[in-house]
Amino acid sequence: MCGGGAVAAVLLLAEKAGRPKVEILGRTDSSGFGGPVVGYLAAAVLSGAGPAEEEFTLTPEEKADLLKMARKAVTEFVERRSAVEDRSGRARFQEPRGAFVTLTKGGSLRGCIGFIEPVLPLSQAVIRAAIYAATEDARFPPVAAAELKNLTVEISVLTPAREITNPRLITVGKHGLIVEKGGRKGILLPQVPVENNWDRETFLEQASLKAGLPRDAWRRGAKLSVFEAIVFHE
Repeated sequence: MCGGGAVAAVLLLAEKAGRPKVEILGRTDSSGFGGPVVGYLAAAVLSGAGPAEEEFTLTPEEKADLLKMARKAVTEFVERRSAVEDRSGRARFQEPRGAFVTLTKGGSLRGCIGFIEPVLPLSQAVIRAAIYAATEDARFPPVAAAELKNLTVEISVLTPAREITNPRLITVGKHGLIVEKGGRKGILLPQVPVENNWDRETFLEQASLKAGLPRDAWRRGAKLSVFEAIVFHE
């Protein structure tokens, strides 16, 4: 490839800039016929559209309120089949955010469900995810009232997911991972590879398997997206 070094340099700089957009302006070849030709491509590498989103944070008090909300949601639904509402009055809880609730019992997973996209206000996402984790996770039977006192609640509040084309951009311990292909999707939270002592490749393989795909699907055309999370627990 003529000019391969220059192209590689531009792509490397674009990658470091984060979320670049490549727009193809035109392409042609030297002859218009098949066979060996000289090809020409004009493209623009643009930085991400718009300003970066302001970093989302939660205070210790806000985290404590969300944990209490999640536990109350599980308790009320399991014991009385009743719903709870967010009465905190916190404006931050009304911002749309993706969120997952993870329930553990004796250190073992008991349920984990959530919303990857910010389709609900944060408090509602936490309340619903908590109930679904306790009652709808197909890997486990619904939580019984007798189990409630032995459960530990963990919440992950997510940043919006962004697609990546280079798996080397994944940082274990920082990024959650989404692998998608053929209508199948596997999602793993950032803390999962850390808890299981996985390296990047194992993380990619496990996310592929969770999607119901071959373990090497991430190498074979699957869409890869990453996100970050604020993770806290009781």
